[in-house]
Amino acid sequence: MFWPCEIYYHAPADVRDGLIHALLSAEYSSAASNLMSCLAMQGDDKAMETLLELERNPRPWRKGLYVDPSSYAQIGGWTFDKEGQKIQLNFDTCYPMVKGTTGEKSPVRIGREREDTCPHCGGRVVDILVLDGRDERLKFLGLDGILTATCCPSCVGFLKGPAFNRFTLDGGVEVFPSELFDGAEKTDCYVSPEEYKALTENPFVLGEAPVSLFYGAACQDVNTIGGFANWVQDAEYTTCPHCGKPMKYLAQIQWDMVFDCAEGTLYVEFCPDCHIVSMQHQQT
Repeated sequence: MFWPCEIYYHAPADVRDGLIHALLSAEYSSAASNLMSCLAMQGDDKAMETLLELERNPRPWRKGLYVDPSSYAQIGGWTFDKEGQKIQLNFDTCYPMVKGTTGEKSPVRIGREREDTCPHCGGRVVDILVLDGRDERLKFLGLDGILTATCCPSCVGFLKGPAFNRFTLDGGVEVFPSELFDGAEKTDCYVSPEEYKALTENPFVLGEAPVSLFYGAACQDVNTIGGFANWVQDAEYTTCPHCGKPMKYLAQIQWDMVFDCAEGTLYVEFCPDCHIVSMQHQQT
């Protein structure tokens, strides 16, 4: 049984060797696809060596796949570069966002009001995620300050690629220019004043205790920090526009949990070296 691949997360060596044997014996791309996903979830050095070898010396079934083995590795929260260096893409800790009480303080906030407007739709831009890495619960992120992710909630799902901004640890934000997917300069704003109010006044706060790494990976009604994402489509890690390295997965926000205007999920990633955030949307 090779689905779901999550059942092979950090599987023991004998199981890993069985996966490798099955993968190297595979004749069809569909079987190879499932087996590479499982091997990615197992994720140790020998698993990486196998995927690296298959990337450098593709088998005939590679012609039936859309991406290389390094992209399959991302399913397990890691990948590797051309030199064979492993790159970790997610964190080994996960916290949920839970409904808090009125006035409750939290080191993580979803949806903070801003004064500036979107150049595409004229709607209000929001700080969709504000996170203080100095909180003891968030030490695993390695952020000695504040990370702010800023976007237009109406347009972020209609952009040509992710939305980007640079953050400073004192709470500053520099929003990068963006382009609509169809090349148009202007579009309608689909978020009403009532929906902006719901988004910026939502009750979610950081949970007190960590949860399973896969807590948010198979559910569309939870918001999480760290762990594994519930990718609606495929795992999609953004390349940092400054250094060219893959970004690390930080958080997911389920739109219909914070306001009624949209469906789907917003994924927030960041580059720890360049202090750049990406925000991208997926839906069915």
